[in-house]
Amino acid sequence: MGTGALLLLSLSGAITQAATEELDAIVAVVNDDVVVRSELDKEIRLVIPQMQQRGTPLPPEAQLRKQVLDRLILKHLQQQRAKELGIRVDDATLNEAMSNIANRNGLTLPELQVTLEAGGIDFDDFREDTRSQILTSRLQSQEVVKKIQVTDQEVDRFLAKESSRLVEREQVRLQHILIALPENPSPAQIKAAESKAKRLVTQLRAGADFASVAVRESDGRNALEGGDLGWFEMGAVPSLVSDLAFTLAEGEISDPLRSPSGFHIIKLREIKAAAPKSVTQTHARHILVRTNEIVSDEDAKRRLSQLRTRIQGGDDFETLARAHSDDTGSALKGGDLGWLNPGDTVPEFEETMNDLAPDQVSLPFKSPFGWHIVQVLERRDQDTSSDIMRIKAREALQRRKAEEATEEWLRQLRDEAYVEIRLGNDY
Repeated sequence: MGTGALLLLSLSGAITQAATEELDAIVAVVNDDVVVRSELDKEIRLVIPQMQQRGTPLPPEAQLRKQVLDRLILKHLQQQRAKELGIRVDDATLNEAMSNIANRNGLTLPELQVTLEAGGIDFDDFREDTRSQILTSRLQSQEVVKKIQVTDQEVDRFLAKESSRLVEREQVRLQHILIALPENPSPAQIKAAESKAKRLVTQLRAGADFASVAVRESDGRNALEGGDLGWFEMGAVPSLVSDLAFTLAEGEISDPLRSPSGFHIIKLREIKAAAPKSVTQTHARHILVRTNEIVSDEDAKRRLSQLRTRIQGGDDFETLARAHSDDTGSALKGGDLGWLNPGDTVPEFEETMNDLAPDQVSLPFKSPFGWHIVQVLERRDQDTSSDIMRIKAREALQRRKAEEATEEWLRQLRDEAYVEIRLGNDY
């Protein structure tokens, strides 16, 4: 090889090495771990298509890099904590999650890959991001969510103030104020309109009459009607405010919403809720025989057939359940399962139970728990709306507390960590 060729090869190697070193330069130190530039760039490539798909405007490049790096730092901190606790996500769990994502979008896994890559998202990056999200969810559940408690008194207070958030909505009545913008507004015009909208929201939340303010200030076509847009079926709510129609409480005022036409203020004036639901509850009892390496399906089925024959011959179900049922929780109560709502049991059990008349004992049947015989004691139609509302209120409070507690936990995780930013002037 000639001297010129050797020189070119040497230069090429030096350039490649320099490029690799630049690509993998450390941009942050996180305890004993590091974030390298290639990881940051990969995360940005993953984030941008997702933001574009949601219609979220991209911030300036430096701000985007800062925000993505902040997210990566929290990601590393949580991965470190998960490793300390022995929390991991195996490939089987990840594969199931990926299949579920594809199914929810009406796609096969190969079709999901094609769709993602057509949108500029690398499939392997998306897969590993999904693994990270599952890991984070498990960690936060163990560290934060499972420790949250909601008292009956908190549920009572929530229902007294915010029950309208929880009702199943059939129709909503909306009021609207528009602070209009010209077709190509200047920054000064946008700022003035936004300031006015915020000022009006403050007045309205302080008790000003919405209709009067709308007549006086709104540029909307319904201004003379006090901004009243009338009643909407939930599926017909304008897309700009569709989320608010489901989440605002009755009488609540929204923050200003920006659209090409200007800034909008929405009040959810009234809600028409769906009629309370009455469900058929079933009071039942059962005897369960589990299968194992000693007890086969045939053994379990034969034992239950014999017990059924004895019950039909006059033996007491309750006594036999105590002596023979492998469901220790109900066996102590003579097999009594109490009042069951639709969906409380597995489909195989519910389907068999629903086919029985009161006092009738089923033939042996199999469920994921083993083999059963079940007897229906009685049925009733029950208005469960108040129970459902309490369940929904408890879940809403749980989510609210979890969100607040998770934010505090993440701040504490960051505060207690050693973090050194090496992004330079870009950060």
